[in-house]
Amino acid sequence: MSIQIADHIQGIPRSGIRDFFEVVQSMGDVISLGIGEPDFVTPWHIREAAIYSLEKGRTGYTSNLGLPRLRRAIADYVARSFGVSYEPANEVLVAVGVSEAIDTALRAILNPGDEVLYHEPCYVSYSPSVTLAHGVARAIPTRAEDCFALRPEALDAAIGPRTKVVMLNFPTNPTGGTLDRQQVEALAEVCVRRDIIVLTDEIYSELTYEGRTHSSIVSAPGMKERTVFLHGLSKAYAMTGFRIGYACGPAEIIDAMMKIHQYSILCAPTMSQDAAIEALDRGDESVARMRREYELRRNYIVGAFNEMGLECFKPRGAFYAFPKITATGLSSKEFSMRLLHEKKVAVVPGNAFGASGEGHVRCSYATSLDKIKVAVERIREFCSELKSESRSAA
Repeated sequence: MSIQIADHIQGIPRSGIRDFFEVVQSMGDVISLGIGEPDFVTPWHIREAAIYSLEKGRTGYTSNLGLPRLRRAIADYVARSFGVSYEPANEVLVAVGVSEAIDTALRAILNPGDEVLYHEPCYVSYSPSVTLAHGVARAIPTRAEDCFALRPEALDAAIGPRTKVVMLNFPTNPTGGTLDRQQVEALAEVCVRRDIIVLTDEIYSELTYEGRTHSSIVSAPGMKERTVFLHGLSKAYAMTGFRIGYACGPAEIIDAMMKIHQYSILCAPTMSQDAAIEALDRGDESVARMRREYELRRNYIVGAFNEMGLECFKPRGAFYAFPKITATGLSSKEFSMRLLHEKKVAVVPGNAFGASGEGHVRCSYATSLDKIKVAVERIREFCSELKSESRSAA
């Protein structure tokens, strides 16, 4: 038998993050600023809800759309947090993480050859997810001088005859870029005028700093009817292993997504859904506590990078710093590999997040401040040694 892998799968690269961390896992005593996962344990009251769910024997399937109580909790949360109302019965879908929601949304919307625009640097799965749905992915670079925001004129210029969808992720992984209300409305005007569907991944929306108010494009005029709002509980609530995401959108799109979800996943785990209800109903205080700690870490690590000559935009959201390392004379991959082997600090090469990420590395501050301080000192030593190497070579 001749084994033949589908052409569109063969062309998809492996995740640059996961490949890098296979190397990390083979080493000991490494301080990791790599994986984008909260270091906090899920708050007790949320874990207790999952335990109680198991104790009550709630171990069967739920509706394909998700528990009605959870869909109502999601609709209530989105209404009070983002100012947009959804009907729980047919405009909300509970997914197995935002990743599954992105996949089902793209497969529900795209025909082969339809084009999807997304801003870059971006989360590693966006382009492959488009390819898996038989679409064509096109990146729009963003720049540090624009605070890594997507400029409306850049979006307008990138839209072509086959463009059907724009994917947004603000606050952004890996840069921490955000959009203010004026920027959101300017992008919305382009999408309405050019008749574009928007998928907005707002998984980091609760993690914005300095008292900023997060603005969602779904709340802009004319956007609810053309937007699939994607969110979940992994990041802000430290619930990565619970695998709960959700999509809110027009009933026609949610119904199409449900068909795909129904035949491929069936439903999210019942005990995770019960825990999600508790998180959405009573988790605000825990989120605020974790956000304050992330902001302290952000201030420290960004200040340290700039002090040592690695120019670093101060992220306005999420929990990543994205320092520029071109001054060292190394590529993103060279910098990351040498830092790992010589100083046992793991960061992610910026080009793992697209070509426009080259010249940067991603450093997650979702780890303890004590570890961040040790990592920063090792990076400082590494950069000092690189300067000595450069002087010797000259």
